[in-house]
Amino acid sequence: METHPLFLLFLLMLYLANNRVAAQSDWATPVKNRRKVPDNETVYQVSKQFCWGCIGESLEFLFAHNMVRALKWELPLMWDNQLENYARWWAGQRQSDCKLEHSFPEDGFKLGENIYWGSGSSWTPKDAVSAWANEVKYYNYESNTCQAGQMCGHYTQIVWKNTRRIGCARVVCDDGDVFMTCNYDPVGNYIGERPY
Repeated sequence: METHPLFLLFLLMLYLANNRVAAQSDWATPVKNRRKVPDNETVYQVSKQFCWGCIGESLEFLFAHNMVRALKWELPLMWDNQLENYARWWAGQRQSDCKLEHSFPEDGFKLGENIYWGSGSSWTPKDAVSAWANEVKYYNYESNTCQAGQMCGHYTQIVWKNTRRIGCARVVCDDGDVFMTCNYDPVGNYIGERPY
């Protein structure tokens, strides 16, 4: 994973600050109370826990969703960290098998949820949202139904008029494929209601 230049600058400033404080106080500080300057292994272990690409992925998910909503004159969604945490948890559960499964039973939806699987590791948030949005061709607004044998619920959840918040996650599974999930609140796709 690529290291962000601002992070490297932060580490350099932290290192210099620690060395300056240590140099200024070495003569007055007992040896047992001196702070140890982190070694490269410690810095590496801490920094690899940060997800530098996550911010970019979050923005990509959000922008792609809001472009689809804009086509129907729906208000833009806002990013929600709790929904993102839930999505990250579920993506983590799917990392070992990459199964295209929802996080709760089909009749137990408390959040809206779209899921995506792609063969290979190069699939992006934009790819997932595009696949969901392309279901518009199967949706008939007049009858408020999907074309027989097709799915359109992913699309209608994206453009659902009352939905305001979103949180998503992307994971490369152990087999090298990609699993992505987005959660929506308030939930959409109520039977008998139109999305917009």
